[in-house]
Amino acid sequence: MDADLGWLALTLVPGIGARTFHRLIQRFGSPDRVFTARRSHLEQVPGLKQGAIDAIGSRALKETAEQELLRLRSLDIRMIQWGTEEYPPFLSNIADPPPLFYVKGTLLQEDERSVAVVGSRQASAYGLNVCKKLCRELAWQGWTVVSGMARGIDSAAHLGALKGGGRTLAVLGSGLDVVYPAENRELSQQIAASGAIISEFPLGTPPEPGNFPVRNRIISGLSLGVVVVEAAAKSGSLITARMALEQGRQVFAVPGPIDRPGVEGTHRLIKEGAKLVERAEDVIEELLPMVAARSPVEAVVRKGSPTSLHPELSEREKKLWELLGMDPVHIDAIARQLEFSVSQTAELLLRLEIRGLVKQLPGTFFTRDFHS
Repeated sequence: MDADLGWLALTLVPGIGARTFHRLIQRFGSPDRVFTARRSHLEQVPGLKQGAIDAIGSRALKETAEQELLRLRSLDIRMIQWGTEEYPPFLSNIADPPPLFYVKGTLLQEDERSVAVVGSRQASAYGLNVCKKLCRELAWQGWTVVSGMARGIDSAAHLGALKGGGRTLAVLGSGLDVVYPAENRELSQQIAASGAIISEFPLGTPPEPGNFPVRNRIISGLSLGVVVVEAAAKSGSLITARMALEQGRQVFAVPGPIDRPGVEGTHRLIKEGAKLVERAEDVIEELLPMVAARSPVEAVVRKGSPTSLHPELSEREKKLWELLGMDPVHIDAIARQLEFSVSQTAELLLRLEIRGLVKQLPGTFFTRDFHS
């Protein structure tokens, strides 16, 4: 059996998860040897059930794997096998690394400098804005942002990284041909063009609830640290944080307003020792020594600020844009702080709004537009 086909076929056996797969490889040496092993020898492998043993010996499994391999190639999706040079080193060192995973896009050595950013699907405007700003700054300074492409914080993390001109990786809880949520189809294409979308689930796998805790170990496993932006008291993001701790990763949390629901989980993480994050530098300062100690992969912080992404701005425009943040500010207060007239300030705000850098709210209040 072809080596790729053997690996693929063994992962398609019902009832064989990552741990059982690794037990089989440890026992027999390769998937090919698993398929040629005697039944009596297979029965000695802990955790391998009779149904899985029956499937290993079936002709139908090979035919299914052959069809799957053809579909993968037609969709320009690659398989990356555990133990190969392309397999991410951080991921290979977790307790139960996926035997293989599917990739659409590219994985680069620089992705070793990755930060996972996760949070609530029902995120507030505050959380979304914080997330986009943080990930934009991380990407601007050369860090790859990893998330799960779910609604809310995950999507904001990918969008922020893309706007920062950097790389981002999305780990799915479904097959790569099943975009979930459906409205993220265009986003998935952008991610694949500026990084990669990843899954350990075969093509056609629906986004079932049980898949997401499984994929969370990959999100944290690919990263040096995990930032939780918004999380309720019971949240899947807290599962990712727990997995990160088990994998020896650093955990960070962004605080939220104390009177706002949906931040109980992040505040609990901070109380339990997670590092409080207000800006990208809080993450970078903690993780950069780990990069420098591990690898010579550009352990240099990119100088400047995200405003450098807009060199066409005048000095006055830059000054105004840097003054604004996530909290709405009235035009009169902006004018006073900049020592501009209200009419001058209004003209500058209009210019920035046209460029998608500023957002006007009711009552002539303004914030940065973190969608830009």
